[in-house]
Amino acid sequence: MKVLVAVKRVVDYNVKVHALPDGSGLDIDKKPMVKRSMNPFDEIAVEASVQLKEAGKADEVVAVTIGDAKAVDTLRVALAMGADRGIHVKTDAALEPLAVARILAAVIGKENPDVIAFGKQAIDDDAAQTGAMTTALLDLPFGPNADKIALEDGALVVSSQTGDGTEVRALTLPAAFAADLRLAEPRYVTLPSMMKARKKPVETIEAASLGTDTAPKLTVTAYEAPAARKAGVKVSSVAELVDKLRNEAKVL
Repeated sequence: MKVLVAVKRVVDYNVKVHALPDGSGLDIDKKPMVKRSMNPFDEIAVEASVQLKEAGKADEVVAVTIGDAKAVDTLRVALAMGADRGIHVKTDAALEPLAVARILAAVIGKENPDVIAFGKQAIDDDAAQTGAMTTALLDLPFGPNADKIALEDGALVVSSQTGDGTEVRALTLPAAFAADLRLAEPRYVTLPSMMKARKKPVETIEAASLGTDTAPKLTVTAYEAPAARKAGVKVSSVAELVDKLRNEAKVL
């Protein structure tokens, strides 16, 4: 039983990102470089994958990342968390979700995993598209927004919270899931585990060698900061609050 988990290097969630003054991009390449880390949802996906192995449900966990040379740092974190080996698809290009999905589909075709794990979304673009696109390209069953997973009788059982309650899917293997916040609590990565991770194998593949179409399909016209939030007001009574909600906010 093999689990393949996709991880992405993003601007750390503690960093406040600003648009450039001319709106042409984001101010993230200044010196000193903005701190990067593994996408938080991908951390959860790695933890859930490693837990499957620790429970005896999986034999191997393979972590995959796509990006420039520094993306290996993120891959090493996944290895330190318990992944057995890594695959670094090397490219300096800025890839859209469809291009990422095509690359991952090519890697998955070579690896033939039984379970594919994604983070629900990446915190840099919040697209939440890569998992669904990848599995659509491969025609595999997909469990989004997973808050519980289990391997039972040759199926991946995925539980997700919806607006109507809990939805449970039994997906025939091979299958994929996208990790939500409640799925797992990522373990703390210690210095000794990072040192051990450096001894684990990492395969480097040039993205161009996969023969996938990674040309951009979208055009970003501009970036701008959201409008500043207006200051709130204090009300002296419940009646005044109801009046404002009804006549000013128009929500009653």
